[in-house]
Amino acid sequence: MRFRYAADPLCGAACTLYALNRWALRPHTHSAFMRFHFNDLLLIPAALPLLLWLQRRLGLRTHDAPPDAGEIALHFVVWSVVAEIIAPHFAHATGDWRDVLAYAIGALAAWAWWSVTPANTVAAQPR
Repeated sequence: MRFRYAADPLCGAACTLYALNRWALRPHTHSAFMRFHFNDLLLIPAALPLLLWLQRRLGLRTHDAPPDAGEIALHFVVWSVVAEIIAPHFAHATGDWRDVLAYAIGALAAWAWWSVTPANTVAAQPR
């Protein structure tokens, strides 16, 4: 079985929810969660499949299996450090431990989806 990358249902749903919240809901809500943390939950499910697809095209990823716990954890740690520790020193941004918590919850949910849901894979085509 091979991973569907951007065609993965979780990736599509996360990207759709991100866009909906970013451009339709967030400007009209006063909810701190929806304004500051909801999209952080979607980071791993939305961005990781796209990044893994790019890594596969560049030859940095040697397989088309769904992301495993190690790949998810590595990207979670890298994105957390970059977004919450490094970026505030170079951009108008504030590091927030609650963002890291949201990344972690999204990563755990994505791992659960990708490790037990066969709908995110398609049969590998013979070469």
